[in-house]
Amino acid sequence: KTFSSLNDADFVFPVVKDGHHQDKPLSHASYALYLRSHDRTLRQNAFETYHKQYLLFENTLADLLSGQLQTHLLRARARKYPSCLEAALFGNNIPLSVYTSLIEAVGQGKKDLQRYLNLKKRCLGVESLRAFDLYVPLTDQVDIQMDFAKAVDELITSVAPLGEEYQSILRKGLIEERWVDRYENRQKRSGAYSSGCYDSHPYILMNYKGLLRDVFTLAHEAGHSMHSFLSRRTQPYVYSDYSIFLAEVASTFNEKLLARHFLHTLHGKHEKIFLIHQILEDIRGTLFRQTMFAEFEMYLHRFVEQAVPLTPSFLKEQYLALNQSYFGDAVVLDEYTAIEWARIPHFYYNFYVFQYATGISAALSLEEFVATGQPGA
Repeated sequence: KTFSSLNDADFVFPVVKDGHHQDKPLSHASYALYLRSHDRTLRQNAFETYHKQYLLFENTLADLLSGQLQTHLLRARARKYPSCLEAALFGNNIPLSVYTSLIEAVGQGKKDLQRYLNLKKRCLGVESLRAFDLYVPLTDQVDIQMDFAKAVDELITSVAPLGEEYQSILRKGLIEERWVDRYENRQKRSGAYSSGCYDSHPYILMNYKGLLRDVFTLAHEAGHSMHSFLSRRTQPYVYSDYSIFLAEVASTFNEKLLARHFLHTLHGKHEKIFLIHQILEDIRGTLFRQTMFAEFEMYLHRFVEQAVPLTPSFLKEQYLALNQSYFGDAVVLDEYTAIEWARIPHFYYNFYVFQYATGISAALSLEEFVATGQPGA
């Protein structure tokens, strides 16, 4: 809660310059927007200015994170678990091997990740690929954007394989019942999530900017919301909840349906390139990046279990080394990448992020079953 107050409410970012020396306001939501800009000066200035804020507060942020991990350790030892990781997995009956095999399997794909990033470097025509180059689309000939109403229409069309009732409920929720708090506002939390309770309809928080990425985020959160809606409608309260391990399958599955829909409805060459890049970025960001986060979490908890102090310099050193193991020589990293751990709220959530990676793995398989018409899919 303290991290959220500091990060979402107290942090005020200065303006940054674009390639034409124009001032641009910097916030959590605009930062994500600028990283996708073809203005490399704007990308670099936004990336460095954004992370400088976390460098200024690195001691506070390190103490907050360390305190949270100490809480995880106290609870694990009080209940006689062998480790913090095993304590976190026990509630959902997930074997330790699921976690470790995910890291091992994704690790075997690092060379493919690096091949993709080297291709990206050639497409962008840059001498070296930097961390602020990772999100920019491969083509500057088109930038697929749409307003919120259009995004809702495309989403509802894309989930047709789930049936007319599903579409009808989602349409009513997004249009008539106003499930979504759509746009960025002052001191509003960054990112996106779906929430609600047993006797309410779902609530979705977003910071919608009109990007194609935002349309996929809407699909993701709508997947959570529909999962919750249907579970609460058909189950008594005691059985209505579901584990995050399952939740990320429902959300990511809807993203894959949306991607399949766009692949069939977008016909221009550059539109296809733009979309395929988005799909590849989802795999990079959800499978590789979240697994890297999961590996970092595992190391952090092991350090705490061994009474190793989590100083800012130690955290930056460990995080940078892990990034280098994933990116190899494909990306040039610096001190701003090293401090990125300080801005990730999920590191407070007690082994949460690995479920994004297992979720996308399951969702890709399930979506393939639906697309190929497997019986019962």
